Amino acid sequence: MVSKVFTSFSNWVAQVSGRPVTFALSLLIILVWALSGPLFGFSDTWQLVVNTGTTIVTFLMVFLIQNTQNRDGAAIQAKLDELIRASAAQNVFIGIEHLTQEELDEIRAKCEAKAKAESAANRAEEKANRRAAHAAEQATS
Repeated sequence: MVSKVFTSFSNWVAQVSGRPVTFALSLLIILVWALSGPLFGFSDTWQLVVNTGTTIVTFLMVFLIQNTQNRDGAAIQAKLDELIRASAAQNVFIGIEHLTQEELDEIRAKCEAKAKAESAANRAEEKANRRAAHAAEQATS
């Protein structure tokens, strides 16, 4: 129950905080605060108000945004895993997000090497096909 409420709340906050009107409202608050400086004599309390407010909002937003990002990342991984499982791709890639950075770097290097080899093979095949087409054209002319 708590998890569902927190998820709904964090989704709502993420949606609202990303809107232009929210940015405009935040900018307006800062502008009002800045313009009120002379009224309060630019006192320490006046400065403390905005420092405390922005610190609290930032602190709480970090956790809400991280929650949203974690769920989005997990959903994307689940979708990618299902695409890998259902396709001709290698099932060995399912769950690699749990590996260490070194293990991921090793897999990435192997994939890049395979891609380069396939690219070179494709270029060689295209070159051979062009030569064969040219030879066939020469033979029929």
